[in-house]
Amino acid sequence: MKKSLIALAALASFAGFASAQSSVTLFGIVDATIAHGSGSIADKTQLTNSGYNSSRLGFRGTEDLGGGMSASFWLEAGLSNDDGQGAGTNSNNQASGAGAAVAGRQGLTFNRRSTVSLAGGWGELRLGRDYNPQFWNLTVFDPFGTNGVGTSQVLNSNSALTGAVNVRSSNSIGYFLPGKLGGFYGQVQYYMGENAQNGAATEDDGTGMGARVGFANGPFNVALALARTKYAAGDLKTVNVGGQWDFGVAKLMGQYSRDRVESASTVTGKGGVIGALVPVGAGEIRVAASTYKFSPSDAKTNKLALGYVHNLSKRTALYTTVARVKNSGGATQALNGASTGPNTSSSGFDLGLRHSF
Repeated sequence: MKKSLIALAALASFAGFASAQSSVTLFGIVDATIAHGSGSIADKTQLTNSGYNSSRLGFRGTEDLGGGMSASFWLEAGLSNDDGQGAGTNSNNQASGAGAAVAGRQGLTFNRRSTVSLAGGWGELRLGRDYNPQFWNLTVFDPFGTNGVGTSQVLNSNSALTGAVNVRSSNSIGYFLPGKLGGFYGQVQYYMGENAQNGAATEDDGTGMGARVGFANGPFNVALALARTKYAAGDLKTVNVGGQWDFGVAKLMGQYSRDRVESASTVTGKGGVIGALVPVGAGEIRVAASTYKFSPSDAKTNKLALGYVHNLSKRTALYTTVARVKNSGGATQALNGASTGPNTSSSGFDLGLRHSF
C-alpha cells in the first residue's frame, strides 16, 4: 500500500510538471508523385515525392515565459517517401558543406528547418537553419509553390548561380518584425560560412545577409527582398519582388528576380513568373508562365504549366500538373529527370496524392 501511494504521488508530481510545459506537436506531409518527363535525348518515368507539397516530418513546441514572451523550437526534416531516405542538408552555405549522400543510407536530417526562438511584442529572434529572406518571394508568389513539375523556371534555373543558399541558410541569426503593424511585415537574416579566419581568400565564403519587407492588406500582398552572399569566386547578389491580388474568383500573382555573381566574368540571371489560382468547387486550378535568362550567354528557358488540385478533405488531396519548357541560346533545361539537347523542348506531367497530419 505504501509503495502504491508513493507511486501515485510521483505520477501526480510528473503530471503537474508536464502540464506546466508547452505541448510538443508532431506534424508532417507525405506526398507521392508519379512523374514523367520527355526530352530529345531521353525520357524518364518515376515514382517520386513532393509534387504538390514537400514531404516532411517535424516537431515543434512553444513555452509561455510570461509577460508576452515565449520560447519555441522547430525541427523539420525532408523526406523521400518513395524510397524511405531522408533529405540531405548543407552545413556551411558552400559546396563543401553539402556532403555526399550514400544511396540507400541517407539518414534523417533536419534540413528544412532547425531553429530555436525567442518572441515577444518586439518581434522574434530565430537561430539556426531556416528559409532565407530571398527565397520567400519565389515560393509565396508562385502558383505552384516551387513544388513539382510546375515549379517556376526562376527557381529551376537560378540554382546554377545561387547554389547552397538557393532556399535555406545554415548558421543563421534572424529577426522578424512583430505582427499588428498595419499590414507591414519583414525579416532580416545574417548567416555564416564559419570558415577559419586565416587570411585565405575563401575565409568569408558562405557568409551573407538578406532582408525582406512587405505589405499585406485584405486581398493585396507585395514584398521586396535583397541579399548578398560572399564567395571568393564572386559575391552573389539577389533582388526579387513579388505580389498578388485576390479577386475572389481568382488569385493573380507575379514576381521578378535578378541574380548576379560579380567576378572577372560577371554572370547575371533574370526571370519572372505570372500566374493564377482559380478555385473550382472542392478543387483549384493552377496556371503559370515563367522565364529565366542568363547573360552574357543568352541561354533562356520559357515554361508553361497547368495543374489541378482536388481536395478530398482538409488533409488529403489528389493533384495533376502538365508543363512544357522551350530552350534557346544553348539552354538545355528538361523536366522530371528527362534530358534534352540545346535549344529543344521538354515536357512533363505529375499525378499524385498528398496527405498531411
